[in-house]
This record gives sequence, C-alpha cells and structure tokens, in this order.
Amino acid sequence: MERKKEEEVGKVSVIETWLRKHRLVYIGATRHPFIHSIRDGTVDLSSFKLWLEQDYIFVRAFIPFVASVLIKASKESSADACDDLEVILGGMVALNDELNWFKKEASKWGVSLSNVTPKKANLKYCRLLERLASPEVEYTVAATAFWAIETVYQDSFAHCLEEDSNVPEDLKETCKRWGNDGFGQYCAALQTIAERCLEKSSEDERKKAEVVFLDILENEVEFWNMSQKDHV
Repeated sequence: MERKKEEEVGKVSVIETWLRKHRLVYIGATRHPFIHSIRDGTVDLSSFKLWLEQDYIFVRAFIPFVASVLIKASKESSADACDDLEVILGGMVALNDELNWFKKEASKWGVSLSNVTPKKANLKYCRLLERLASPEVEYTVAATAFWAIETVYQDSFAHCLEEDSNVPEDLKETCKRWGNDGFGQYCAALQTIAERCLEKSSEDERKKAEVVFLDILENEVEFWNMSQKDHV
C-alpha cells in the first residue's frame, strides 16, 4: 500500500506531460510579444484596440462552445459529473459579465463593436470552436479544449501582473480580469476536470485531446499575431 502511494505521488499527469513535451509551443502562446508589450508598457494602443474588438467576436463564438461542454457534462454518469456542471455553469455565468466588460472597455477606448469584420486568424479559431461544439466530439476532448483556452489567458495576463511589470495604468484592469487569483482557481478546477477525464479515457481519446491542445496553442499564437496592426 505504501509503495502504491509513493507511485501515485511520483506520477506525472497527462497534462503535465503535455506541458513538458510541448513547452516551447506553450511558452509561445503565453509569453507572446504582444503580451510582453503590455507587460513592459510598450504596447501600441491601436494594436490593443484591434485585439479588443476581435476578442469580443471570439467570446461570442466561445459561448456556444461552452454551452456544448455543459451539455456533454450533463450526460456524464460519473459521480463527479455534478461538480463538473457547477464549475462549467459558473463559467457560463461569467461570460455574460465578460461581454458587458468588453462593451464597457470598447466605449472607454472609442472602439465600435458593431459590424466588426473578423480577421482570418479569428475566423479560423472560431471555426475550431464550432467543430469542438459538435455532439460527436467526446467530453474529454471538449473539456481539455475548454481548460486550455482559459488557461492561456490566465497564464498570459498573470505574467503581466508580476512585480517587475510596467503595465500602463489604463490596461491594468484588462490584465486583472484574466490574471487574478480567482480566475486562476477557476482554471485549476477546469484542469482537474480535464485531468480526470483524460485519466479515464482511451488512448485514442487522449491522442485526440493532445492534438486539440496543440491546435489551441497554435491558434492562440495566431490570434496574438493578428493583434499586431500590420497583420490581416
């Protein structure tokens, strides 16, 4: 029994294995030059405004995806399914507040959110969300995607809140929105859900989830790239 406990303590989780294996890709998504420009105070405000309007479009596409994850969770028969529902439902509720935040920020920066044309990287990412919302996509894969999307933002903006950062005063609220400890705890709860699903899933499902994890990281990098005003 003691040996088994030691083995469990030393066991590396599926997600931790991925984070080690794909470390450079993950760093590219969470320590992007756009994020660094916010962190060190050199961000071009026109780029920030571009990110603001494009991310508003993304969040609107993100809502039906999260709803699909909620539906998938409701069909799970495990003893932990009720806890999953509570966490995911909490995320759904928070998205309404997030949309209102975008509208408020857009007004502050003089950005119009009506008739915004999504850029290529945004369209590509939103199409990925649509595919992941399909009923054919397993709960394990969807839960992993949900965790990854939220965690990239949490990790990125938490980096902007570190002591040696020089974030402009006008952008501190943006960084706090995703970089705060509460959002970090929420992402940790999503990771717990994803980890549990991955541990119980088949090898085929784990491979699919890993591919989606990488897809999300690559899309995040492209999204940050798009936020530079010289991108299309």
